[in-house]
Amino acid sequence: MVADRHFLGPTAAPAVSEKDRRRRAWRLEGGPPTEPMPLVDLLRRTPYRNARVAIEAAEEARVREALDLAVRLGELMLRCGAGAPQVEGSVAAVCAAAGLNDVEIDITLQSLLVHAHVDAVHAVTELRVVRSSRHDYARLVAVHELVDALVSGHVELPEAAEQLRDIKRVRRIWPDWAVTAATSVLAAAVAVMIGSTLFTAGVTVLVVLAVSAVERAVHPMHLPDFYSNAVSAFVATSLAWAAYALGAQGWIPLGGRDFAFIVAGGIVALLPGRTMASAVEDVISGYAVTGAGRLLAVTVSLTGLIIGVAVALGATIKLTDALSFSFISPSVLDLRMSQAEWWAALLGAFIVGASGAVTMQTRHRLVLPTALLAVAASGVYAVLTRLFDVGAVTATGLAAVALGLVGRLVALRLGAPAMVVVVPASFGLLPGLTIFRGLYELVGQNATEIGTLSFQAGVATLLGAAGVLLAIATGAILGEIIASPWDRRVARVRRRVRV
Repeated sequence: MVADRHFLGPTAAPAVSEKDRRRRAWRLEGGPPTEPMPLVDLLRRTPYRNARVAIEAAEEARVREALDLAVRLGELMLRCGAGAPQVEGSVAAVCAAAGLNDVEIDITLQSLLVHAHVDAVHAVTELRVVRSSRHDYARLVAVHELVDALVSGHVELPEAAEQLRDIKRVRRIWPDWAVTAATSVLAAAVAVMIGSTLFTAGVTVLVVLAVSAVERAVHPMHLPDFYSNAVSAFVATSLAWAAYALGAQGWIPLGGRDFAFIVAGGIVALLPGRTMASAVEDVISGYAVTGAGRLLAVTVSLTGLIIGVAVALGATIKLTDALSFSFISPSVLDLRMSQAEWWAALLGAFIVGASGAVTMQTRHRLVLPTALLAVAASGVYAVLTRLFDVGAVTATGLAAVALGLVGRLVALRLGAPAMVVVVPASFGLLPGLTIFRGLYELVGQNATEIGTLSFQAGVATLLGAAGVLLAIATGAILGEIIASPWDRRVARVRRRVRV
């Protein structure tokens, strides 16, 4: 036995796999090296992470075909208002379905670059630049359905490319006049939610329609968002003050509170709510450059809106004092954030959700679910603030978490991405009245007849409004993350019903 062991020689060392070798190196070096992220990780927390993924290596012609489809699809999503995580997930899903293993995806605010290796020597790179964007959620739904069909094996790359061309060529769901009408109805519904009368809601509709006419008049100038928002806010506030002046003279039943409601509704209609949500989502998801760019764009747009309202408020207050009118500037500092009866608030939330869906160009079948989600989110907020006396920021954040959680499940059940229903449904939570009150405190600090608060109080109020905006964005994203483990079950139920 000893001789036999000596004859056989020393026992050969077991083979070490490449994966084990890398794991041991990671432990020695203190962590994994910087390498391309696998497509499986890119698909994590997306609706496509459980999709059927091709495992065979792709040839060069197929790589070029897949990358061309991926970048054109991602470009369309960016133009229609999608955030960087949604775009990256869809692009990665297309590449994985085509059999691409080594793929790099780089997304900035206006560009999309995808790089894939064919072999150790050859590589393919595709780049698209997005120079303009316009919200079109119906196209985002169509793209979601196309990607889902592609990764499920129901369509092949050539057919998917043809369907994408059809999606680009199709007309927008809602005409421009319908979007304008929906914007005015949205502002009126916001006014009703916070306590206005039906007459004031009607005046709000007229004010927003007039603002839309002004926007169309200055459109040939192609003003940046900062200036267009400032002009729109100035016109809306000035027209609201004119309506208040008529009410103070006894010509129409409209008082100081109604003046605040009209301006607050107009502010909500002008707020860059979707861009704010996209910016926060990009930052949270690790897209620091893209998120910073979006946040800067939101800040500039919001600054233009604030400047327009502030200039109009200052001008009207001084005009009232200089001309010695028989009325004084309206006092709005005693307004609470919620004046309306509960049934009026819920009805207003329903209209806000439906109108917001139309302004975002969503599909007809998604308008009602969006409206119902808006009612649910506003109901959660009302219960927390009215019954449990929870603060506005905390209540808004909790309502946004519930909205994101339920909205993702509902959207996937209806075959749509979550943002298509979550974003319009969140419009009812936007702090229009808080922003207006903070600006009134800032502008009217020297007007002793209306008893305004200090400059510091105005800044604190505006910071509270910023906190509410941040709570909406972060809460909705957290809700979607919590709901993501149920994606597979929802997709299975949807396929079973479809069959």
